[in-house]
Amino acid sequence: MDPNNREPAEYGQNGGGDPPRPRPPRDPLTPDFGQHAPALARTVQLVSGDFLLTVNPVDGSEIENCPPGERPTRPAKLTPAARAEADRAAKPPVPAGPGGPALPLLARQDDRERLVRLLARGRSVRLTGPAGSGRTSLLDLVAEDCADLAPDGVVRLNGFHRTADDLLHDLFYAVYDAPLHRPERDELLACLREIGAVVVVDDLEFGGTALDELLDATPECAFLFGATPDVPAPSADSPLEEVLLDGLDRAAGLDLLEHAVGRPLTEDETNWAGDLWFESEGLPLRFVQAGALLRQRDQLRAGAGAVDEFGVFEDALPVDAPFDPEDVEEIPLPALGEAAAPAPLLASRLSASARATLRFAVALGGEVPHQAHLPALVGDTHADAALGELAASGLVSPVGARYRLAAGVLTQLEAAGYTDDVEDRALAAARHYAWWAGHPSVTPERVCAEADAVLAALAVLVPGTSPPAEGEESATVALARTAAPAFAAGLHWSAWERTLRFGTEASRLAGDVGEQAYFQHELGVLALCGGQLDRARAELEASIGLRGALADKRGTVAGRRALALVADRAGDTPGVGVPAGAASTSGEEVPDARHEESQSPPGGVPAFAPRGPAADNSTFVVHRTSAPGPSRKAGSGLKGFAKRNLVAAGAGAMLVAVLGTVVTLGATSDNDGTPPSDRVGVNPSASQGSGDDSLGADRVEDDKNSGDTGTATSRPTDPGPDGTYGTSDDPTPTDSARPSDDPSGSDAPGTPSNSPSKPPSSSSKPPTSSKPPTSSKPPTETSKPPTETTRPPTETPTETPTDPPSETESTPTTSDSAGGPTDTTSSADAPETTNAASPTSSDQVI
Repeated sequence: MDPNNREPAEYGQNGGGDPPRPRPPRDPLTPDFGQHAPALARTVQLVSGDFLLTVNPVDGSEIENCPPGERPTRPAKLTPAARAEADRAAKPPVPAGPGGPALPLLARQDDRERLVRLLARGRSVRLTGPAGSGRTSLLDLVAEDCADLAPDGVVRLNGFHRTADDLLHDLFYAVYDAPLHRPERDELLACLREIGAVVVVDDLEFGGTALDELLDATPECAFLFGATPDVPAPSADSPLEEVLLDGLDRAAGLDLLEHAVGRPLTEDETNWAGDLWFESEGLPLRFVQAGALLRQRDQLRAGAGAVDEFGVFEDALPVDAPFDPEDVEEIPLPALGEAAAPAPLLASRLSASARATLRFAVALGGEVPHQAHLPALVGDTHADAALGELAASGLVSPVGARYRLAAGVLTQLEAAGYTDDVEDRALAAARHYAWWAGHPSVTPERVCAEADAVLAALAVLVPGTSPPAEGEESATVALARTAAPAFAAGLHWSAWERTLRFGTEASRLAGDVGEQAYFQHELGVLALCGGQLDRARAELEASIGLRGALADKRGTVAGRRALALVADRAGDTPGVGVPAGAASTSGEEVPDARHEESQSPPGGVPAFAPRGPAADNSTFVVHRTSAPGPSRKAGSGLKGFAKRNLVAAGAGAMLVAVLGTVVTLGATSDNDGTPPSDRVGVNPSASQGSGDDSLGADRVEDDKNSGDTGTATSRPTDPGPDGTYGTSDDPTPTDSARPSDDPSGSDAPGTPSNSPSKPPSSSSKPPTSSKPPTSSKPPTETSKPPTETTRPPTETPTETPTDPPSETESTPTTSDSAGGPTDTTSSADAPETTNAASPTSSDQVI
């Protein structure tokens, strides 16, 4: 039997038995003939300080404390081969297409030797020169001369749109092998102190104290900064050496122009170049562009034979006459004004793809897309050769590993009308980068390399964002949504933060609440990684609120986890700093969940004083303030229903204990001549508190009589109209009743009462007598008065029973002290004793 052609009956494929054989994979050359599986979300896990960060582009990044096993060890330095590869990646790529002539560095030998000498002595230097003065070319030559000066070699960094913190992290990754690891500040500084290298930073944009911090963090490095005169100067006590770079002299300018043209200059061209030198103050960039103008003039005279096989000048007007240097006068030289601002004239003689590339660069604020993106943006398969044309014409210049429009070119092209379709070009670039950044084959490092172009597109489109049509998606929001996770995974966190800010604003203008919640969640996670706890809490609470409105369960859980970590880092107690609506809806544990479930009733918790010689036996109330958080209705939901049942059960048990105690004490306290039954009202002790549907127990007050006897009788009272309780059933206040300073809340003898009294009920039963137990004896004259404390006399103790007492009550006995009969309830059955709080409207019976 052929194993590749199984019989269905034999192998059980028609009815139970072995499962069917899996289908063979599709032909990789024809993937479009089958259904595409949805692309999996690209999640990246990295370590940031003490945190383990999982970049999740779907629901939001998840952050937690890094487990000990996941924390990376101290990073090691790169090998020489890896360092050479990193240095190669820091240089701009060679432009595709026909390149211009190789130009020497003229009249800069003295400056070059001076810079090398200073760096060899370990001094840091700032090279200051105007844009277009050849500063970048000089830095490249000096870097080659200093390759063997330091143990860690030469490190090239780009300072364009970079802060001091960004440069510190860039230097760390250029020397150390630390993939997916962003060290905390102390660890970063410890590693940087061990770097000994010559660091070349071009296009520096900061100075002052920020520059001092950069130098202090790297004491073993010698820096060579390149900056323009408009950059803030270093501080007065900075150890930097300042070197100024001026323009070329007239002879050097003419020599550079001849190298750019590739032939000797005629007399008219020499005079024309002299006027150009005077107007441009000898900037080398102007002579490079002037050489491009003369080459285009020669090519125009050459006619159709000068058109190359790629059709670079196919749109140029053909000239039949062959090129003859004697006939150059037939095409006049550019005017001095055109030579001073040559960008429009140079662009008009370039190919259509090069002009389209210039329009994209103008739309992106001077950022030139990478040559690999030009065919898709322009719509021409050979558009990548446009970058070579622009570089040979002097219209673009290298900035780090990328290209930008050269100094002054952006302003000249804007004046020439290249801003007519800025929004359309920026929108096309945004859609392209959104598709490209979200493709599974594109690594985060490649997306980070295009960060400047992506951010430029967002900067143009975000202010004009509007709600999209039904069924469509905002291109601005989509670009920020796909680029932000890539920047986070690629450890380009300054671009990550700017993208998140753009995305938050764009989603707000577009009315996309879900995307706005995502961006704010990411901003909170980023702030938490940076130690900005207040900002992290604000962003996460806003995100949780938005996701709660959308019923986004998974996103809400991720936000609550991050918010709990913020509270833990801030040292907040449970329940503090938790946003509204933080109750868990998915089985997740919320910081204040257990606290809310164990909250005491508003009236407090009844407690009994510990037994002892100095302790009173009276009952008092402890009022506990509920934890901050959202207000909840007392009887709402299953939780409130369970609380009511618990309070009602406790009130019933307390009712039995109170009535038994009152009857027994009344029977044993017959010294005042009044039957105890006269003091027992007919109103029930279990009543419904005001403002609540639960049952509570009547409060018990000890009325201590004045005189030599010192006998105290416990009298139950009824709640008043405001839910509080009086201290006596006698409507007439006596001099022996006043608020007690005793912590138990009992009244001291001989003092007037400040509590409102209630008249006796008209339906009370006739008095009856009760025989006291034989074990009781009246107190003597020598009994000690109750111990007084510093309790304010205006406070009236109240009691709210919540916990059910023990079902077994011990037999009450009388005391030899003036405090009255003592409670013989066991200490194991009595709650904890705490001082009573002043009764307020919130301390009502539940």
